[in-house]
This record gives sequence, C-alpha cells and structure tokens, in this order.
Amino acid sequence: MRDLSRPGRSPVHATHGMASTSHPLSTQVAIAILQKGGNAVDAAIAACAVQCVVEPSATGIGGDCFCLYAPEGSSDIVAYNGSGRAPASAQLSAYSQLGISTIERHSPHAVTIPGAVDAWDQLLKDHGRMDLGEVLLPAIDFAQNGFPISSRVHADYAANVGFLRKDATSAAHFLADGKSPPVGSVHRLPQLAEALKSIAGNGRDEFYKGWIADDMVDCLQGLGGLHTAEDFSTAAGEYVKPISTGFRGDTVFECPPNGQGAIALLLLNMMQQMDIDPSGPLTVDRIHCEIEACRLAYATRDHLLGDPAFANVPIDVLLSDAYAKKLCAAIDPERAILPTEASILPPHSDTVYITVVDKDRNACSFINSIFNPFGSGLTAPRSGVLLQNRGQAFSLEEGHPNCIAPGKRPMHTIIPSMVTRNGRAALSFGVMGGQYQAFGQMQFLTRHLDFGLDLQETMDLPRFMADPFSGDVEMESALGDDIRQELMRRGHQIKTPAMPIGGSQAIAIDWSNNVLTGASDHRKDGCAIGY
Repeated sequence: MRDLSRPGRSPVHATHGMASTSHPLSTQVAIAILQKGGNAVDAAIAACAVQCVVEPSATGIGGDCFCLYAPEGSSDIVAYNGSGRAPASAQLSAYSQLGISTIERHSPHAVTIPGAVDAWDQLLKDHGRMDLGEVLLPAIDFAQNGFPISSRVHADYAANVGFLRKDATSAAHFLADGKSPPVGSVHRLPQLAEALKSIAGNGRDEFYKGWIADDMVDCLQGLGGLHTAEDFSTAAGEYVKPISTGFRGDTVFECPPNGQGAIALLLLNMMQQMDIDPSGPLTVDRIHCEIEACRLAYATRDHLLGDPAFANVPIDVLLSDAYAKKLCAAIDPERAILPTEASILPPHSDTVYITVVDKDRNACSFINSIFNPFGSGLTAPRSGVLLQNRGQAFSLEEGHPNCIAPGKRPMHTIIPSMVTRNGRAALSFGVMGGQYQAFGQMQFLTRHLDFGLDLQETMDLPRFMADPFSGDVEMESALGDDIRQELMRRGHQIKTPAMPIGGSQAIAIDWSNNVLTGASDHRKDGCAIGY
C-alpha cells in the first residue's frame, strides 16, 4: 500500500464491474455500457471507439486491434487477431522497381488494411450483447458535438504539429488554426462522425466495401499506394490459439505472432532463471540484468518474428526453459552487451489499452493502435479516417521472416495479456508504448508478483528500457544519478526520454471476496472506475 501522505493514486475497488482505460471519457462510457446491461466486450469496444475520437494520436478506426477474452472468468482464453494485411500487390519486387529501400512513415506504403472495425464487429457478434451500431453511439456523439482536449492528448498533439502539417487533410481535421488544440478546448471531427454514423447504420461493410472504403482507396492510390478496393473488401481477422507460459505459479497468456507477445513470455522465462534481490526492483544489479535481458530478447524478436502464415516462427523453442537459460548465460553482470545491429522497427509508437471486467466476471483485455502517434499522418478526406503506419514495421530484406509480401501481416508491437490462477482469470492487463510493451509486461508482472507491489504502485515506479533501435537505455528521470552513474560505468548509454515511457491499465479479480481491483497509469490521462 502506498504512503498516503505522498502524492499519488490508490487502486480502485468495486464488486459489480470495472473498466480501466487511458482516457476518462472512455472509462466512463465503458461503465455506462455495463450499467445498461452490456458485457465486457461491449464495454471495451465502446470505450475503444470513443478513444478513436478523443485520443486520435494513439488510436483510430484506421488501425488494428488484438483481444484476449476470458468468458465468465474462465481459463479457456479466447484470442482474436484483428491486425491488417499488406495489399495484394505488395511484392518485394514492386518496391524495388519503385526505388524504395525503406518504408517511410508518411507514405501510402506504410499503410496496411485496417483491421479494427472488422474485429469489433466479429467480437460483438460472437461474444457481445449489443450490436456495433449501439456501441458506436457515444463515439459518434463526441465526434459530432465535440470533446475537451485533455493534458496528455494536448502534449501528443503539440509534439506532432509539424508532422500533421505535412498532410493538408490531417492538418484541417486535427489542428486548430494550424496549431495544437489547447488544453480544455473543445474539438470536433465532423467527417469522422459521418463515417461512424454510416458504420453504425449499415455495418462493418460500409467501412470495407462502401463509400468509406472508396475514400481510403482513392486517398492511398492518389499518393502512389498499391491498395485496391478488393484489398479492403476481403479484409478479415481471425481467432487464434493463445500462447502461454507459467510464472510464479500463474499462467500468463498472450496472442501468438505476428505480435510480440512471445517476447514478453520469453522475458518472464528469463526472469525465472535469475535470483530475486529482496531489497527491491530498482537496485543497480536488477536494472542491469533487466536491460541485458531486454537486449537479448529483442534481438531474438527482430531475427525470428513474423506472420506465421508466411514464415516458420519457432514458438516452442522461444518459450523453452533451455532457450531462456541460454540467453541468461550470455549476460555479464558487470558489463553491457553492445547491440550488434539496429532494430528493423521504427523507434516510437502509440496505442490505447483497455481492460474491462463485468458482473459475470467476463474479462476483456483489448488493445487498439495506429502505431506511431497519428499513424502515417495521412487522412482520407471525406471520412476523416486517419490511416495507420503498421506497414513501416515490415522488413524489405528478402528472406527475413518479417519481409513484406502480398496479404501478409507485419510484426506487431501491440499485445494484450491475461493471467490465470487456479483455473480462473486473475488479472487482465496491458502495457502501452510500442516496442516497450513486451519488456513493460515483464516489468509489470515481476514488480507486482515478485515484490508484492499493488497494481497502482507497480505502475507508478520509474521505467527504463534498452531501445532496440539505438542501443541507448531510455530511463525516466525519477531514477537517481547514483544509479545512472553506475550503469554508465558498466557500459550503458543513458538518456532521458522526451515523453514518459508507455502507459498501462490492469484489473485483478479476487474470487474469494468477489472484489475487483483496478489501476490506471499516471503517464496518461485515464482512470479506473468501478461500481
């Protein structure tokens, strides 16, 4: 329990239902859906749709999603992959002929076919109690009538004004007189409101086969993109078998590749090979070992992960004790491992993570993203759909597991998680922050389970990560100079990130007392609410 005399948040406790998101309007909508009789899936998707309006830097209907769902708190976890695919014409040779050696963010080639709307529709049909039109109503209201700009959203806008100005349509939709909308000002997205109304009234096909699809295809083709109407009309997500590992007597579930959930599990397996320093999670030795584990695990990610429909991804090997021991054996307790090559992924990205548990203890762990803040920065003009830049995560190296190909899904950073204990769901949680997510999930669970910190204390601790793009260690300023100096002596290059590292939400289920406990990260604007 935190020191109540110091600034901070306490966890939230309730018995009926709970939601935790990175925006207060989104959390409130989720609770309202639960109180109207909706379940956790209905509430999570309604909340996500709201965030696609009020937090456009982080997510949108032009993005992708993944979901883990525990029906009535069962350990029989349902996993859904709602990530989009490359166009059918996305041959490696086509990019070579165009003289493209790197997929740039502000480019139509960075845009994969958005998977989120299709996934929402399928999950609602199979597991929800409401239809897509009903859960979209709050988002439509905010887009049409306006929403106040919150502090973190303003900061994300302010950091990306120059980027948004590169696209006249994006600047017109998202900026206020060419500038970041001020905190507390009311912003409207009328074109997006019309798109959401059409989807609500006519279903997901309006997005993939109707005028919204035409708008996106025209926008992308006009910029030289390879996308066609058929690419959109054939878009579909899929149910997948979750992967898992044991950790401290619990079972931790992730979606399988093309996401990086396997790397979160690999890192947990590595932590189980290490001695736990009882003096706390922020000792120099512990931080050094976590940084080195990060370097090794992410090097594995960048060499092996891709779409399993196109490449052999050796999950059994990655999640074996033998592999975790092999990587741990490479860690020098006194010296940093110098990175051998840069990550193939862009260095920064943004996301929203949502968790909801309802009165029947259905638990939904849900994540939706457009990758970088404001995605590709390209907005379809009539529909106001901001398009993701997930295609930027593809490799253009022939033979690489993550090399771009027709209909292929890129390696994804976004990963919801679920923990079961004694045969029932015990914790629905996720970490935001692009590449940080796999490492962040390991930090979250080890701080919570190994050191006994409550959910909010776990989120509040300072964060760090070895950036696989640059090799530098990004470290939040709350960690002291003495720690930084010793890490630098061991060979780490330390820098303070421009923005706080990631974000997180979590809800724990106490079955014996019938109590839900939730927390939401102070690095975002959101909150956990229960009733």
